[in-house]
Amino acid sequence: MSHDAIRIEGLRKTYRGAKNEPAQEALKGIDLVVPRGSVFGLLGANGAGKSTLINILAGLVVKSAGRVEICGWDQDVNPRQSRAAIGVMPQELNLDPFFTPRGALEVQAGLYGVPKAQRRSDEILDMIGLADKAEAYARTLSGGMRRRLLLGKALVHSPSVLVLDEPTAGVDIELRKMLWENVRKLNRDRGMTIILTTHYLEEAEEMCDQIAIMHQGALVAQDSTRNLLGQIDSKTLVIDPAEMPDTLPEAPGVSVEKRADGTLALSYSAGQTSADEVIEAVRKSGIRIRDVRTEQADLEDVFLSLTRSSAA
Repeated sequence: MSHDAIRIEGLRKTYRGAKNEPAQEALKGIDLVVPRGSVFGLLGANGAGKSTLINILAGLVVKSAGRVEICGWDQDVNPRQSRAAIGVMPQELNLDPFFTPRGALEVQAGLYGVPKAQRRSDEILDMIGLADKAEAYARTLSGGMRRRLLLGKALVHSPSVLVLDEPTAGVDIELRKMLWENVRKLNRDRGMTIILTTHYLEEAEEMCDQIAIMHQGALVAQDSTRNLLGQIDSKTLVIDPAEMPDTLPEAPGVSVEKRADGTLALSYSAGQTSADEVIEAVRKSGIRIRDVRTEQADLEDVFLSLTRSSAA
């Protein structure tokens, strides 16, 4: 069995242009490896190619070129097995309004060929918090409940890989918390590989072991979350002065900003300047320090840095 949940080589997708419009290349030779058992973040702005890549994995879009392997199953050689290995929770609320949650899960399980004796509809309904709504029509469910049902449908065939496409877009805090608890449990207890696309970079930073960043159909980075965060060595020392000074501290390679809350933010490169040097510059300027804290680069800084450099 392959040690990789997903292996993609040279993946390309070109959409034909309408009428006199030119063809649009959505994916430009993607090479991507998702380790088995990981929580993997796939990040990118709108139009980066994330949805096209996910739809190819799910078998909903035909690729133009390249190779896709899911849990060791080549998508071209073993299409049924590769599709059975993956479950997708889509961003769109594509539910039949006349099905009950239990009915929707039973139909979905039947489409995947799951025998009735092996179906886990009630277990899944309990996990996603819809056991008390099992016989309610989907059209009567709230938006948050419908998103929970989408997650349930993605799990009916016990896939090895679960793809969550913008799962928390526009949802409340309670649903977001429930979703992440379920994701952690599926990953920890069942070893399920999770692929997450999100615009909330703080979620990816908290949840993901590894992250890939896409920009205009190309992959601009793939690494562990820790290594990506380590690519930017800028730090900020935030000083809460006893009183705001007339003269701001000066030190080579250090920029100083007065913030609206009355603090001073001193930004510097950790590779060129130490925190001791910054503190010494503050003391030499006669500033008495009431409190001090540090701020480090987050995933948003990394994302912006990589996408800007790739566009240059």
